[in-house]
Amino acid sequence: MVVNFRSQNYSKIKKSCLEKGVLFEDVEFPANEKSLYFDKVDPDILWKRPKELCKAPRLVVDGATCDDLVTGEIKSTWFITACTALAHEPKLWNKVIPDIKNQEFSDTSPYAGIFRFNFWRFGQWIEVVIDDRLPTKEGQLIFIHSNQKNEFWSALLEKAYAKLFGDYQSMTSGQTSDALVDFTGGLAELLDLESYDLEDENIKKMLFKKLEAAYEKRSLMTCVIEVADDEIGEDGPEGLVLGQGYNITMVKTFEIQKTLRKSFGETLCLIRLFNPWSGREWTGHWSDESDEIKRLSLQEWERMGIQFGKDGEFCMEFDDFLNYFTKVDICHFVNTNFFTLKKSWYETLFFGEWSISGRNGGNDPEIQTFLANPQYMFDLPTIDSVMISVEQEDVTQTRVAIRENKNNIGFYIYKVESNREYRLHLLEEQVFQSDFLYLRNVFGSCILNKGRYVVFPCCEQPPGASAVGLFLLRFYSTCRVSSKELKLDCPTSNCCSSYKLVTTVFVKNAEGLQMPPSEKGSK
Repeated sequence: MVVNFRSQNYSKIKKSCLEKGVLFEDVEFPANEKSLYFDKVDPDILWKRPKELCKAPRLVVDGATCDDLVTGEIKSTWFITACTALAHEPKLWNKVIPDIKNQEFSDTSPYAGIFRFNFWRFGQWIEVVIDDRLPTKEGQLIFIHSNQKNEFWSALLEKAYAKLFGDYQSMTSGQTSDALVDFTGGLAELLDLESYDLEDENIKKMLFKKLEAAYEKRSLMTCVIEVADDEIGEDGPEGLVLGQGYNITMVKTFEIQKTLRKSFGETLCLIRLFNPWSGREWTGHWSDESDEIKRLSLQEWERMGIQFGKDGEFCMEFDDFLNYFTKVDICHFVNTNFFTLKKSWYETLFFGEWSISGRNGGNDPEIQTFLANPQYMFDLPTIDSVMISVEQEDVTQTRVAIRENKNNIGFYIYKVESNREYRLHLLEEQVFQSDFLYLRNVFGSCILNKGRYVVFPCCEQPPGASAVGLFLLRFYSTCRVSSKELKLDCPTSNCCSSYKLVTTVFVKNAEGLQMPPSEKGSK
């Protein structure tokens, strides 16, 4: 189900505009300074519709591509990186930009100056309606736009996303991972490559297997060489560009022919990247013009199944990739449809809140207040692989949030007694701890044995805060689980008695016991 953002219904608005013979003007995101910036005014900006900027505007020209986009004044490179990843998956693209044929500028589709886009926000899909008035200077679009003067999907998509943020300026500090989640409803995982010991061969193998598995599951992946803001876009080593995102389009292990193993070894771990910015490519090992490429015949490349696409796409050996790139964002897709042949997952959602006066105990299990955090119980009927995501509500619509850090969030998982029904007052066996990050989404996955578990989503309390915020806990398993939030501290007392003590008995050894007679044998 798709919910109308700010109760604006696309069909009703378009019908009303066509009947009145007027073009839509969005009062919820008006063409004025408040929709542009939260701390400045630019009197030179004029808002114009696509038909005022060119003779034959189009929503999309020659299919969805992102290799010719221009960032504009805001420099929201993270958003273009996410758009590029989205354009590689037509089904996802058509979800974000629904009914493209009928939204297209054409004689067969009635034009009312209104467009709609879908985004996944905090547990639900929402439809955002905008008018097509776009900010310009001297007749040119000033924010994200296509190099093709008559193509407007990117400018309109950015405007719809800016409406979610409250204004265009608030998009300066976005995250690629957040946009990927908003485009897909997937689970965002961050790999901070600098936090790993890359001298350890086992860790490098683990990272490659993780990316290879994500590629095989068609997850969206991007990577970047993080630098200071004033270095973004500058030339890096071996043809790489600093601070601008690349799309990961292939991760594979290849078998090398015996005649070439002296030079390359028995196997080769390659990662293929796409640079949507300038067509500049990696010039090191395994690049298009490298000695390694020249030593392999066309037949060998075909046997290995390696194909290069458009300009800007290139291969790197995984060791080189780890030497230069600092961060990878993965957006995992979770199939919850059990009527397909793909691996399916059971989904459990909980909406909760961290509040100063209620459920918020910080993120340190060593302090007593930790137990005040929200607690969620899950029963696994068998050993299973699980995925968990904690997402804090995005509050950038308040505008001041752009100047504040997000809360430092994460979660813990504890193994508890099989008959546990009430909140924990003493921590038991910890089986998993996620990373704690100042991000909107934190992800973790692990394999758990059969049993009962309690998940603690928690956050570090910001200094001087009077409230912390809402969160969404998503739990996925391949088997059906029973779950609930643990709200009560203890059983309810009556007028005659009350519970004072909880006793746990561990049986370590037993001898001479006899099996009780079966029901059939006792008759």
